Amino acid sequence: MLAVCCLSMFLVGLDTTIVNVGLPTIGRGLDVDTRGLEWIVDAYTLVLASLLISSGALADRFGRRRVFQCGLALFGAASLLCALAPSAGVLVAARALQGVGASMLSPVALAIVVNAMPDPKERAQAIGVWASVFGLSMAAGPVTGGALLAGLDWRALFWINAPVIASALLLSAVFVPESRAQRARRLDLPGQVLLTMVLAVVVGVLIEGPHIGWTSPAALAGYASAAAATAGFVWVESRRREPLMDLRLFRSPGFGGAVVGAAAVFVALNMTLLLNTLYLQHTRGWTPLAAGAATLPLALGATVCAPWSGRMVGRTGPRRPLLVASGFITAGGLCMVRLTPHTSVLLLLAAYALIGIGFGFANAPITNTAVNGLPPARAGVTGAITSTARQLGSALGIALAGALITTATPTELAQASRPGWIMVAGCGALLFLIAHMSGPKASHG
Repeated sequence: MLAVCCLSMFLVGLDTTIVNVGLPTIGRGLDVDTRGLEWIVDAYTLVLASLLISSGALADRFGRRRVFQCGLALFGAASLLCALAPSAGVLVAARALQGVGASMLSPVALAIVVNAMPDPKERAQAIGVWASVFGLSMAAGPVTGGALLAGLDWRALFWINAPVIASALLLSAVFVPESRAQRARRLDLPGQVLLTMVLAVVVGVLIEGPHIGWTSPAALAGYASAAAATAGFVWVESRRREPLMDLRLFRSPGFGGAVVGAAAVFVALNMTLLLNTLYLQHTRGWTPLAAGAATLPLALGATVCAPWSGRMVGRTGPRRPLLVASGFITAGGLCMVRLTPHTSVLLLLAAYALIGIGFGFANAPITNTAVNGLPPARAGVTGAITSTARQLGSALGIALAGALITTATPTELAQASRPGWIMVAGCGALLFLIAHMSGPKASHG
């Protein structure tokens, strides 16, 4: 059962990053600029982030296995549409549909695992395995994408999902038991609409800002819309008996810190991956396969350290692995703040390894802090909030990185990306603060 859930998580994570390494190839194939490429990535993560909580609530109500299988089928159909897309507009729409399917996989898989393992120590180790697979998929996306592009065109990045989907559907029917919350919550449609507006406007302004001007009337209208939608969301959620996002959960420093930490880690990871692929392919002229292979140290660090982190959380709580994660991500970002077109390849690989190790250590304590201390019946919704934060971090990371380099020429790209590496280091420093908000024994409730 854990393996089936991990397979679905591998799919969601892989599709968040596999497209990154293929962006230059997609841009040439569909005649798309950097702004269009950002939308191809963020259409997926935005929809995924927006719908995760509602999907978790649907799973708690209608059955986790049923929603899980619906998500797999929808994800598979959308992947076929992506592979056949004749234009950038169709590809962006198909990527958004992929996000709808993916939203039914991530929180539901975590809820299935949490409900099947009531023992806190065993659950922490299972979450470590889950985080390891998720970390592997996020980090392995560029490597897999580069390998596919070496022999095929960019459409192979989406065809690859078909065998994984077919396997997961078959195995879930055999091994995953049906489960649902004892008391399901109502869907919160006003909250869902407002949350989607907040995320879409914030990310949209970041992507379009360099082109429309940060002080243009359109940008100012975007800022006002985001502020109004955020205020409306807080007002609506604080007055609903069964809100989409229970804002009272954020009164707990541990839970609030876990959510902020989840977003920060994924901002760092996605900025790293996008800046890496454009720098290596545009500035240094590497092939997609070589650019993807450069992230192997990141993938290795994430994969090896995530289960180790899970065991640490089970033994000592979340603080120690979070401090380790903070140190490694900060160090990795600082290695790149003097990036030039001729920076040593060894330094690049070392920086990616440091960030990968930090990413591996971060996921288990963040996830564990969020789901512990709450009833297992709420696992779908609780897991969805942290997953929402992750995907929001992914979308923000792509949008921020793109905003820095969208107008840079290949020779200017290294210098233009330096503020991005400072942000990566800043995300690592933020984890240091969050570690001190997490009690050393928080994993045991």
